[in-house]
Amino acid sequence: MRAYNFSAGPAMLPQAVLERAQNEMLEYQGSGMNVMEMSHRSSVYESILFGARDSLRRLMKIPDSYEVLFLQGGASLQFAMVPLNLMRTGKADYIVSGVFAKKAYEEASRLGDAAIAASSADRSYRYVPQPSPEALRPDASYLHMTTNNTIYGTSARSLLPPTNGLPLVADMSSNILGEVYDVSDFGLIYAGAQKNIGPAGLTIVIVRKDLIQAPVAKNLSPMLQYKVYAENDSMYNTPPTYAIYLAGLVFAHIEKLGGVAAMQKQNEAKAALLYAALDRNPFYTSFAEVNSRSIMNVTFTTPSRELDEKFCGEAAKEGLLNLKGHRATGGIRASIYNAMPSEGVTALIDYMDRFARRNG
Repeated sequence: MRAYNFSAGPAMLPQAVLERAQNEMLEYQGSGMNVMEMSHRSSVYESILFGARDSLRRLMKIPDSYEVLFLQGGASLQFAMVPLNLMRTGKADYIVSGVFAKKAYEEASRLGDAAIAASSADRSYRYVPQPSPEALRPDASYLHMTTNNTIYGTSARSLLPPTNGLPLVADMSSNILGEVYDVSDFGLIYAGAQKNIGPAGLTIVIVRKDLIQAPVAKNLSPMLQYKVYAENDSMYNTPPTYAIYLAGLVFAHIEKLGGVAAMQKQNEAKAALLYAALDRNPFYTSFAEVNSRSIMNVTFTTPSRELDEKFCGEAAKEGLLNLKGHRATGGIRASIYNAMPSEGVTALIDYMDRFARRNG
């Protein structure tokens, strides 16, 4: 019996996708081999890659004026690739709403003049800040934000910041395909796959074509240039072939279930149940401020660190896994991405009630 895996990432995958991959493990559709064994230059594999790309375009309604790239290196590599490719003026503005947003800002600071346009460090990242229009520099190349903060359980949801005409760059790693966004609101979106898309090792980049046409720094390696990957259909070098295959299965699965809007509706319902359970029980304290609560990552604490540890340890014995909070915050974190069924959330709520009665 599969457990309910509340890990923030790598996260659980849809069972239907795992079963499909299992059925195709020894041989993919009459090819005589597994996808992992295929040449990425073969026509069979190209159909997998292009099929996944087209499916993602449909899911997110990505305009033709955007490239869809499959890269490696995780979202952390994008902290550098974004300024290396887009910081044309040598300046960029950043919204710092958590650990990874701060890391993105720090990486950009190594490569140019990065400035913090807004920060929620003043309240321990319990909310997502919004910059004032006056805080944005007119000669900045772009404004960077993180749409969902896994560590703190905060999210901007559909509230996008003012940009004053600057291209908006978003790290969407932990809520891509879990909430509806209008891609045309962004100059570039990037996301590590290991939350809502597939296994670790794949990174998605969706970038407006006009932003990557201008020449980059003379000595910048082709391996770090978006334009090079776009010109080579994400196959300048060997791509993460099996991760792309699994992502394609996930994309097709989401399409079958009704698309991103259907996922958002389910995610909102799951999160509402869990937050209601937290709010009605004084034994638990929610970390994120109410107006910034994420529907992907729900963070909370018990009355003590000792009880936090006990909570996670006893939960694991009941098949509720990976509830320990990030080392930066401690506490408890339940990640309820697309693949987490509502039954997993109700099982967690039932356990929370029983744990509070025993230890309150």
